[in-house]
Formats: sequence, C-alpha cells, structure tokens
Amino acid sequence: MTAAHPDTREQGGGPVLDEVTAVAPIRVCDVGGWTDTRFSRRGRVFNIAVTPGVEVHVRIYEAGALSHRIVLDVANFGDRYGFEPGGAPGRHPLLEAVTDDVGAPDGIALEIRVTSDVPAGSSTGTSAAVAVALIGALDALCPGHPRSPLEVAHAAHRIEVERLGWESGVQDQLCAAFGGVNFIEIDPYPEAGRIGLAVPAPTLQELERRLVLLHLGREHRSSEIHERVIARLVDEGADSPALDALRRCAVEARDAVLAGDLDGLGDAMTRNTDAQRRLHGALVSAQAQAVMDIAASHGAVGWKVNGAGGEGGSVSLLGSSDRERVQTMEDALLDADPALRVIPTCLSQEGLRVRRFTPRAAAS
Repeated sequence: MTAAHPDTREQGGGPVLDEVTAVAPIRVCDVGGWTDTRFSRRGRVFNIAVTPGVEVHVRIYEAGALSHRIVLDVANFGDRYGFEPGGAPGRHPLLEAVTDDVGAPDGIALEIRVTSDVPAGSSTGTSAAVAVALIGALDALCPGHPRSPLEVAHAAHRIEVERLGWESGVQDQLCAAFGGVNFIEIDPYPEAGRIGLAVPAPTLQELERRLVLLHLGREHRSSEIHERVIARLVDEGADSPALDALRRCAVEARDAVLAGDLDGLGDAMTRNTDAQRRLHGALVSAQAQAVMDIAASHGAVGWKVNGAGGEGGSVSLLGSSDRERVQTMEDALLDADPALRVIPTCLSQEGLRVRRFTPRAAAS
C-alpha cells in the first residue's frame, strides 16, 4: 500500500518556489459511447467539451518542506494527505498513479490540489479530465518539451487501463485534452483518430444556449449491469448489431452539427439513448426516463444519458429553440424532483491549458 499520511490537516511549510495550474474540460453528449472500448474494438463517437471542468494547482517546495514528498488535497472529497510515490495506489488511486507515472524532478516536494465544480460520479468524463490536467501540470515541471494533447490523452488512458486495470474507453481523454466538438474513430482499440469539427459559429452559439446538463443527484458507479453488458458485447464481438447502432448515431450527430441542424443532433442523441436501453433496460434509469419525459413535454428535441448509463450520473438535454421554453423546462424539472441539479455549462473550444508562474517572493 501507498504510505499515506492520516492527518487531513497537513499543511505546506516554507516558501512556495513555483506554481503550476492546469485545467481541462469535461465531456457531455457522448453519442456512440460504448464503441470506444476494448470489447468493441472499433468505434465512432461524437462528443462535446464543456466547462466547468477540472483544475489542478501544484505548489512546488524545497525537498523536506512537507512531511511527504507529495501532498494531495482533493477538495471535492475534503481529503488531504501525504504519500510517497512508488507504492500501490491507495486513497485516490488515479491521482496517485498519475503522479507516480509522470514523476517529478528530484529535490522538490509537491502540494497538489484538485478541484471541480462538477459533482463526482456525473458520468461526464471527470476522471479522465483529472488525469489529463494532472499530467499537464506535472509535465510542466519536467525538462524538455511538454507532451502534445494526443500524447497526454494516450498517457491518461494507459494509466487507467494498464496501471489501474480499469475498463476505459478512449473518448473522454481525447475530449479533455483537445476540447471542442469532436468526432473520434477507433480502429482498432485503443488507436483513435480525433477530428475537431468545424461547426459554424451561429450553430455553436445556439447549441450552447440550448444544451442543458442535468445532474440526477446521485453519484454514478459502475455496476453489475455494466459487467453483464460487457460480457454480452465480448461474446457478440465487434460486429454486434447493438454496437453498430451506436456507431451510426455518432455519424448522424456529426453530420447534423456540421449542417447546422440541431434538431437532427437531438434526434441522434435520442436514438443513441434508445440504443443504450437495448443493451440493457437498466442503463436508462426510471429517474432518467422521467427527466426525458418532462423535457419532451417542454419542447426538448433530444436527450442523452451521459456515459455508460445506469443509476445516478447525468443527462444531456437539447432544449427547444425558444429560449423561454428552455428555462421553463429547467424549472419544471427542478420542481418535479428536488434531487436534480442544473449544472451551468459553456462550450469549451480549448482543451488542456497549463500555466506556470513564480510567486513574487520566490522570484526576489
């Protein structure tokens, strides 16, 4: 096990020598999800990068200034502790595995703070965005040229799959690294080509106005249902009719946004959710279905259960072209279920961004 420090009050000591901030967007509206996986082998995915995303802030101290070489401050979980690289991941496996994999120059100690305005378990690729942002921040401390966005995305995916043994598609890391509206082709997994779609500016503006990210009030967790779906898809192989249906939805979503047809995008989102339901009925929960029914009654043209589906998580809704009806839809949803929360979002045309700066006191 990683040598973790149990004192959550642990603070930094001595002057801060340098600081790095890295931010990465999250992913919504992942049409074609499930096809970017090892059991699909080839896939097509459409997705959209939005903010708020994830922020990683790294403070650099002299070696010995902290009680451990690495201190993690995981704000959303209220957890702060020290650990020494080189052991098996412990309290926050992804953060520890990324830190251990990328490493840091000798002679320094690091305090790493991770924050996000998006609730954990939202099924919006937050874990991938964390990994991408942390790799970017740690790369800024290392000599030589920083990795390209593609290299960062590959490294983030490799750490999840090879070091942690997690099931992970490739779309979330690419969206976090590049941002924008994306069309991703996987053939064969994990090789992927990403195209940033040149969506007309008026379409982007309308999309931002009509797209609603609705958190269902509970953290999404992988479940026995997902294991059953994976086992089925492994048996059916890459030519599974269910996977083919999802791939087609991604192409339809791509073509619709390029044509400025948001109603067409909404139709692709809805068809994708129906295809998810055919994988297993429980992938579209009763709560998510109630949300979709209310949204439809207020003029929404599309809906997508984000991520793999199941209980909890979030739903992407594409509201009416009438601005007032979008607001009325949001109000009706919140009135119907107090657990729901609208997460205000903006489209993010940028992916990973890293900034390094030296505090005035350290520079003098």
